This record gives sequence, structure tokens and C-alpha cells, in this order.
Amino acid sequence: MAFETNKFTVVRKKRLEKSTFNVECNLETSAEIDKILSVCHTAQADTAEILNGVANYTGTIDLCVLYMTVDGEIGTLNSSCPFTGKFEDEFICVGDRLGIKVEVEDYSIESVSGGNIKISCVCEQSGILVCGREVGSIATGDEDICMKEDEILVDTLVGEARETFSVESEFSIKEPVKKIITTDSQVYVKSVESGVNFVSVGGEVVTKILYLTESDRFETGYTTENFKEEVELAGVTREAVSEATACVKHSAIKCELENSDKGVEVKITVPVEVKVTAYLEKNQVVVKDLYSTANELQVSTESFEMTKQLPCDLFEEKIDGTLTLDENSPRVDKIMFVGGSNLIVTNAYVKGGEVFVEGVTKTNVIYLNDETNALYSVTMEVPFVVSDKTDCEDGTEISVDVVLTDVDVAVKKGREFLFDAKLKITVSKFCQVTGAVISGVEVAESAPERDCAIELVFASAGQTAWDIAKAIRVKEETVVFQNPNLSFPLEKDENVVVFYNVK
Repeated sequence: MAFETNKFTVVRKKRLEKSTFNVECNLETSAEIDKILSVCHTAQADTAEILNGVANYTGTIDLCVLYMTVDGEIGTLNSSCPFTGKFEDEFICVGDRLGIKVEVEDYSIESVSGGNIKISCVCEQSGILVCGREVGSIATGDEDICMKEDEILVDTLVGEARETFSVESEFSIKEPVKKIITTDSQVYVKSVESGVNFVSVGGEVVTKILYLTESDRFETGYTTENFKEEVELAGVTREAVSEATACVKHSAIKCELENSDKGVEVKITVPVEVKVTAYLEKNQVVVKDLYSTANELQVSTESFEMTKQLPCDLFEEKIDGTLTLDENSPRVDKIMFVGGSNLIVTNAYVKGGEVFVEGVTKTNVIYLNDETNALYSVTMEVPFVVSDKTDCEDGTEISVDVVLTDVDVAVKKGREFLFDAKLKITVSKFCQVTGAVISGVEVAESAPERDCAIELVFASAGQTAWDIAKAIRVKEETVVFQNPNLSFPLEKDENVVVFYNVK
């Protein structure tokens, strides 16, 4: 009696354990720095190597530092600092895919000497492992084995693909510009649609511009550009559920100025990388039950876990906060500019039909004090909890991407800062589903020989022909053929007659 295993593959997503690590960044400029006004940071993973039990990856922290020179000039230093990281988990296998998120939790300026700056960053890494896992289902061609097959829905991974493209923005300034101080771009995914062998990703790039006019006024402007990109991915159908993440390649952003009679035209080119992953539900035939007409069998089953990917949620929310300076701090006579904002998500979960996102923003505000005629910097830390309705049940696993836009800071009575901004949030959702298959069969002793030519079975309402045939170890069609007056499943208790060929 021969059994073989037919294997099929299901997709599994597993959240890897969060951890923190430190990265020391050494920056250099030709200017003689008096003090640091603002530091804005963005971290991202670049390449990963997946081995059994460990995933090693590289990444970069893009830093934008605003400083004041000893001559009183405002300067900008953009730098990329490389780092390496790794995840260790016995579940990781060669061939798996890994979605990595790295965020800078905090930073400290260790030293400033001349044009050299040393910044220590505390980074938090989190990851979601996406993998295919094989499940074995029993099959056999032996005549004395009766098998009952069934179709189950299994979730599978179609694959993933990446594409890099540029989004161009134009910003008009109606007065002469001395220089652009900073440009900060963020990308927000608004829609993900599956097509035939492609995934369509729609979104917008929000760019903040800080510039100095010829009349020495600091001005800020926002520009938003929509995009829609088709990413080729073989095997995708319209029924597939796809997710997409996007990031800006900050070190490759280009900003060009063109003077005209009407003012200045600013052209910004923002490189964006999009990664799409697609999942598909399909029918899989498995053996639901089996028995032998000639032998006793010991049947074992095995449960397996797979991930069901759910459509993304998108929502926007406003946040606000305040900060009051202590009495020893210089008074605020004029806010000069907002140097940059950093954001970190601390928690995200589903509860009571709502998705909740918790985090904190840190915004650098540079202001002028008339008495000293000097610029000062203060960091506004604003914690937030935002929520939106969802159709998911409690316990659904989520990951979120948050973009902070439209930041505005005002001052009241020279000491109280008022902050408001907008959050644009993409929520990726998935849940774990458990299935089971027959995974093993052991053949025990031979069934006892029959000592009668006819058997009367007292069957109960609801029983099927399969139930009765399995109980007396005959083929299902024998029960049906020899009892043509009965319909299965039985509507009431019945007597079922079975005839045997006894040697």
C-alpha cells in the first residue's frame, strides 16, 4: 500500500521582533559652524541578504542639518550616512522576502568642531517576513483506499516587484530668491489596484521648500504632485490583493532655479521607489477523509497557518499641540522658519471597529529674539493618537506608513507655541488563517474477514453514504447502488442494507 505526498504552497507573513541600534554619523562642511539650528532625518533600508535564520541588510540615514556660521549666515548640509543591520529568527529561510522599516527614534549632537559635526542616531528596526511554506497532502492510487476530496481556499504569494521613477514639481516664487535653504519631500500611497500582470499604484509627493528672499525673509511653501505608475508583475490578476510601499530617494533630489520677469520658477525632481507585493486566493484540492476496505488505518492530520492579505485603508487626520517656553529661555519676538519635522509611529492596532495610530512628531522652530538680535532653536514635541473606522476585527495585524504635511507653527504672547499639521496614513492589514490537512497514514492490521453475506445498518438522520460506507469498510458507491430507495444525507433514521460477496 503506497502513499505519496502532494505539496502545495501557502503564503505566511510573520512580524519580526523590534530592536534598536546606534549609528554614528560624521558630517563635514567647509563652513565654520557657530551652532546647529535644526536636524531632519530619514532612514531607509536598501539591500538585504536572506540566509537561514538571519537576514542582513544595509541602509542609509539621510540628514539635513541647518546651521548658523560664525559670520551669521544660514547654511544647509545634506549628507547620507550608511549603516548595517540584521534580524535573527529561526523562521527566516533562504528565498523569503523581507519588508524592513527603520526609523530614527532620537538623535544627539555629540560635537561640533569647525565644519565637522558628529551626530549619534538611535534607530529602531522592525520587519515583516513574507514567505511561502509548503504543506503536504496525502494521495494514493490503491484500489482498496477510499478518499474523499475537498476544495479549500488557500492564500498564495504571487511575487513582488520594484520600480524607480521621478516625479517633477514646479513652484513659483513672485520675488527674487537669494537661495533655497532646504527641500524636503515625502511620498504617500493613495491607491493600489491589481491588473493583469501589473499593479497600478497611485499617490502623491508632497514637497516643502524653505528659501531666503533677497530681502532676507525666510519663506516656506508646499507643493503636491500626484502620480500613477504601473509596476509589472507576472502572475497578477484583477482578483489579486496587492499592497505597495513607497519611499523618496532623498540624496538624489534635484532642485533647479530659473529666473523670469515674474519671479523665480523652482523645478524639483524627486526620485521615488515603489515596491509592490501581490497575493492571490486559489482553490486547492486536498483529501478530507480516507479509509481502507482491507486494512485498519491510523490517520494523522497537520494544521498550518497562512496569511490573508486585506485591502489597505487610507485616511487623513489633523493634529495639534502646544509648547510653553520656561522663564529662562529668550522670548520669541518672531518665528523665522520651521526647520524640519521628524515623526515616529510608536503603536498601531485595531480595536472596536477602529484603527488607532499612536506616535510623536518633533518639529524644529527657529525664532528671533529682539533684545539679543540672535536666532534660537526649540524643538516642539507633539504626541498624537488618531483613529478611523475599519471593517476589520480586533486582533487584525496592521502596519502603517505616515506622512506629515502642512506643518504650521504660531506664537502667542512671546512664549507659547501653537502647532498644527496634517497626517496622511496608509494602513496595510492582514490576518492569520488556520487550515488542516491529512499529513500521514499508517497501515495497521488487516481488517477481519466477513462472516456474513448481508448486513443491516441502523443509520441515523443526517448520515451520508460516505459515513455509512466508512463504518462498514465498503465503497461509497456500493451503499448508494444497493439502496436506490434512499437519498443521502438521510432525512430520518433508516435501515440500510448491504450485500457482501463472501468466499
